[in-house]
Amino acid sequence: MVNPSEPENKAPGTARPEPSRDAAAGRTRWGTVAVSAMATLLVASELSMAAFALPLIAADLNVTGSATAWVLLAYQLPMTALALPAGRWVDRSDPRTVFAASLALVAAASVLASAAPQLWVLLLARVLQGLAAAAYLAVYLPVMTLAVRPGQRGRAMSYHATIMMVGSIAVAPLGGWLADAYGWRAVFWAKAPLLLAAAVLGLLAVPARTPSTDCPGRPGRALAGDVLLIGAAVTAALLAIEQSRQHPAWAAALAALALTLGTGWTRLDTSRPVLALLRHGPLGWPTLALMLSASVIGLITFLLPFFISDVMHRGPQLLSTALVFFIATSALITPLAGLLADRFRPLPVAAWGGALTAAALLPMLTLNADAGPSDLAWRMALLGAGMALFNSPNMTAILDATPEDHTGTAGGITNLARTLGTILGPSLAALGWTLGSGGTSGFHSGVWALAALTLAAFAALLAAGRADRNEHPADSPDL
Repeated sequence: MVNPSEPENKAPGTARPEPSRDAAAGRTRWGTVAVSAMATLLVASELSMAAFALPLIAADLNVTGSATAWVLLAYQLPMTALALPAGRWVDRSDPRTVFAASLALVAAASVLASAAPQLWVLLLARVLQGLAAAAYLAVYLPVMTLAVRPGQRGRAMSYHATIMMVGSIAVAPLGGWLADAYGWRAVFWAKAPLLLAAAVLGLLAVPARTPSTDCPGRPGRALAGDVLLIGAAVTAALLAIEQSRQHPAWAAALAALALTLGTGWTRLDTSRPVLALLRHGPLGWPTLALMLSASVIGLITFLLPFFISDVMHRGPQLLSTALVFFIATSALITPLAGLLADRFRPLPVAAWGGALTAAALLPMLTLNADAGPSDLAWRMALLGAGMALFNSPNMTAILDATPEDHTGTAGGITNLARTLGTILGPSLAALGWTLGSGGTSGFHSGVWALAALTLAAFAALLAAGRADRNEHPADSPDL
């Protein structure tokens, strides 16, 4: 593990903020972990819950169904595009203030969205939600650093993930129920009181930290440059992935634009801390593994729905049943993964999880038209076990490898990596389905493509372990 107190691990031009009193005293604030988990669940559910409201929005605001897709994009694009600038800003701020203020802004924008008389007002509200969500997701790792002592980070990360997974079982159908019972506006206003309550609890539970004063000159101008170049580059990259199947020429042009803007950003002084973190093997390799493993979502959101419909000739309720096994197994295994990460170091545990995730995709290739619910259930449970062993230990490894005064930047990096993976996976799965001409052949092509990505994630974790052992040869036991 990287010791945050070691000066050689500092990115250029930074000054370390004061550690929290609880961290210094070796105490973990488990209440803070619970509040953070519930708040993250509320923020993360914005996309899934809003999706249930799209048909009703189209009818009520008299717009086309395709236009309502921007209700999701207006939230996702700023949240992703501002992930890195938000992380850099969080490193110079008090996490407790950012935690509470970002949740309050999401709540206020939710109320605005629920009262929107026209589509453009709704989209404006969603953009504000996305901006606030970018700040909140960047402050997640700083909060965990302040509230949890290093020897219990694996357990804290796993409990955080477990609360989110168990909560998602209840939250997932909530959007559809609210839309059916009270209309689409209820999907937005119903969470506002919960978000405000989480903001107040954050003020009470999250430790304060003295804001860093490490940015001489004009940090506002530097932040504006980051927002302009990174935001535009990430937006172009996301649109390129989205357009890759339907409009290859547009996708190529957008990809070239993203590359040009990204190259321009690397020439800015503000890019150096981010690039220094990514070049650090024990952090950079797990971040790559996070992005590649997140692509597994393509199996759930694209391949299985089409396979169940076109090959098995069954309804979506079969996939819903299978997802219960996936989530339940993950919820059971995740606390064990946290314990193992604290006992044996997180990288070896994450590597075992990465290997199991890649292996769990192979039984999917034996599914056929005669498969029943039990056939799909055990396969999804196996995949859930692999993802559980990977996720929280991998995030713990990233946190351990991050200097304390750069945890906000690391939070932004992981937010961006995860989002890119969740877009890359369905796009690659759809490409495999198309190249295989659909049906069983297309399903197999898509599964092989996702298996290749998860295998690459496993290789990245092996590289991370090798880099970590080179830095700490006397403190690197194998699992």
